[in-house]
Amino acid sequence: MSDFYQKFRSEVAAGGATQEKQPDSATRGGTLTGLIMLGLLGYLLVNSPWTGIFVLGLLVSVFLHEIGHFVTARLTGMKVTQFFMGFGPRVWSTTRGEVEYGLRALPLGAFVRIIGMNNLDEVSEGDEQRSYRAQTFPRRLLVITAGSLMHMVIAFVLFAGVFFISGREQQTGVTVIKQMAQNSPAASSGLLPDDEIQSIDGVKVSSYETLVSAITSHSPGDVVQVRTSRDSRLSTVAVTLGQNPSDTSKAYLGVFADDWGWKQVPIGSALGQSSSEIGRTAVGSLKGMTVALNPFNSLRHLTKQDSSLMTRPTTLVGVSQVGGQVGRTDGLKGVLLLLGSVNVFVGVFNMFPLLPFDGGHAAVAIYERIRSRKGRRYSADISKMVPVATAVVGLLGLLLVTGLYLDITQPLG
Repeated sequence: MSDFYQKFRSEVAAGGATQEKQPDSATRGGTLTGLIMLGLLGYLLVNSPWTGIFVLGLLVSVFLHEIGHFVTARLTGMKVTQFFMGFGPRVWSTTRGEVEYGLRALPLGAFVRIIGMNNLDEVSEGDEQRSYRAQTFPRRLLVITAGSLMHMVIAFVLFAGVFFISGREQQTGVTVIKQMAQNSPAASSGLLPDDEIQSIDGVKVSSYETLVSAITSHSPGDVVQVRTSRDSRLSTVAVTLGQNPSDTSKAYLGVFADDWGWKQVPIGSALGQSSSEIGRTAVGSLKGMTVALNPFNSLRHLTKQDSSLMTRPTTLVGVSQVGGQVGRTDGLKGVLLLLGSVNVFVGVFNMFPLLPFDGGHAAVAIYERIRSRKGRRYSADISKMVPVATAVVGLLGLLLVTGLYLDITQPLG
């Protein structure tokens, strides 16, 4: 346990794995695990293509997150020694220059190793000037927040691309019949699914709300003229309204209608709406963090005291299940929009101001900047923060296990 804690302590201090490449680093166990993961991904793509596409999108997002750290660190003169996709045992690695690039067996994230993240991270005297801690405050803040900033860039590109190319789901001004209740006035009148309702007794219908208003303005037994359109052909049918099953005093047509659809957005509006969508999703993500980090929500769901999806903990497995469902309903555009929203959430969540999150390293940098006085640079003692980081990792582990259990036993998709 002592060795495990010391390894954990050093990796928190370093911001990633500290063990450099060994001659036998690509072990049989690592290679076997990597092949199993690759096989599972292939199985997912064949049996649930939309879920597989969503998972691939997540992996690309993780890769670009680390690209953000890697590029900004190199541009600001910091020394990067490792760039790995995945955690756990090495599957493959190669060294180019001073950087070891590679894959690890478990696709649960990625990391970039930048030397000298804090006072506990040992660095040779010759490399000290290239360490993270030796750089100016703006450079350190840029590098440590670059991952979350990259998530926002990804989300912006995804939102803008979908809005401009495929449109945005919004009210279209057209109300379309999706289903009809059995033995309802609509079903017996000759109305059909996919009919666009134009008007009722001459009252224009432009939304679901105006449809309801037009129906309830009449009484049960009234005969109304329903004007519809199908394939640009107009027709009018007479319908005798019935009694609403939930309130017999109100008129009833018996249709389930929808006034939402995918409507293309001009490029200028697409860019503006993408920015507002990121802001709206970021605010929702901040609220969602209180749910995600509350262990009592997990306990209530495990004991079946709570069944609300609003408080249920979940993992990327559950989100991927939702991604598959969205793909089956809305196709690629729906998957990309969900992926954009997930990127915003991850970007916000990653800036939580405690180690081992990037936000924890950013908080340390800000604290050091505030404590520095008159040209004297203050350096925080990271060892005092490791116990808190240990508690955070323990909480995340608990939430991961709980969420994974719920996602497997009670799938969201």
